[in-house]
Amino acid sequence: MYGWLWRRLPGNTRVKPLVATVLVALVVAVLWFAVFPLLEPAVTLDEVTLFG
Repeated sequence: MYGWLWRRLPGNTRVKPLVATVLVALVVAVLWFAVFPLLEPAVTLDEVTLFG
């Protein structure tokens, strides 16, 4: 799978790591600022129960 992704990235060998880093940063930013805030009300981490 990673080989397939690596071959699909634009640019030469020196540009591909930069493009991959930017894409990973973009995915992390979308998760952090869009997806996780939407899921926060459904996930209650404050209510800890041990045996209940």
